[in-house]
Amino acid sequence: MPRSPNVRARPGQALAPADTAEQSVTNSEISELLAIEAESASQPLQRAFRRASRKALLWTEEASQIYRERRSLTELPGIGPYLEKIILRWLERPPLVPTPPDSRQNFLTWTQAHSILQKASSWSHSVKGDLQMHSLWSDGSGSIQEMAEVGDALGYEYIAITDHSKGLKIAGGINEDQLQQQSIEIQNVNDAFGAAGRTIRVLRSVELNLSPAGDGDMTDESLQRLDLVLGCFHSALRKKDDQTERYIAALRNPSIQILGHPRGRIYNFRLGLKADWPHVFAVAAELDKAVEIDSYPDRQDLSLDLIVLARKAGCRISIGTDSHGPSQLRFIQFGLAAARRSGIDRSRILNFMTRHELAHWVQTVRNGQR
Repeated sequence: MPRSPNVRARPGQALAPADTAEQSVTNSEISELLAIEAESASQPLQRAFRRASRKALLWTEEASQIYRERRSLTELPGIGPYLEKIILRWLERPPLVPTPPDSRQNFLTWTQAHSILQKASSWSHSVKGDLQMHSLWSDGSGSIQEMAEVGDALGYEYIAITDHSKGLKIAGGINEDQLQQQSIEIQNVNDAFGAAGRTIRVLRSVELNLSPAGDGDMTDESLQRLDLVLGCFHSALRKKDDQTERYIAALRNPSIQILGHPRGRIYNFRLGLKADWPHVFAVAAELDKAVEIDSYPDRQDLSLDLIVLARKAGCRISIGTDSHGPSQLRFIQFGLAAARRSGIDRSRILNFMTRHELAHWVQTVRNGQR
């Protein structure tokens, strides 16, 4: 990649003379530079660059701060001695950073999310729960009890266990019988929390696998017994033509209340689907259904630009970490920061509802489509 040691531009800004005493390369820019390096590198370096580019989204400190404190950049996940040398060159002589391609646009870094929420601390302190996560029942690494323990430590009223449904075999999707068995385990966990005087409760839910036609893969009877249902697309996610109709069909599916990770994008891997998003969000608002901000760092879906459109349409927002292990519940920060930055009013976000308010909303949505 051509370098320009004396000038640097942030995306959307004109070039200006660089003053390295005042300017520094951000983690977001380092992430993009690493991704660019991967495009021309051979293996195994290509893999190392791509991995570090993703990891940079989660660095809890700015690399520039570590550099100023004369600490080793190898403290950062994904960075070894070779990549440290490259990043040090960028920190010492900031290069030009081009606008990222669509597959890497509108992703927050951990430090950006932290900065946004520092200015709105009540958001982190007032959130009542996390509405998407996976357990050992499908492709997660933690038990329901373990996930609930972390939720309790975060001060939540509830978490929703949304393991994959049976159609997604690659993720260990569960069938109706297993869903019922899981409900018994959830009840036992809730009973144990209640007996101990702890207020958190686990919601019975599922990440319903939707066909491109918007149909689910579980019986309506099994879904009606749940506290909450997310509907998500997992197939035909690389189509380039307009997919508005599949979204409308999904939203009109009476079994679901939340449309999960709507665009289906994954950082530096898959752009996701195209649609007439204002129309999609208008239908969601009409039905009083929610669209999700999936807070997993590689997803961040809805993306920042689409969250703004959802806000303008007036539809509800759900935030879920898509956690696949207890330590990942912290990813809620990405979703909260994205919602805050996009100007979403807290009254439109499900996660600020109490457990009883959430249950009332679900029942109202269900009654409205019967």
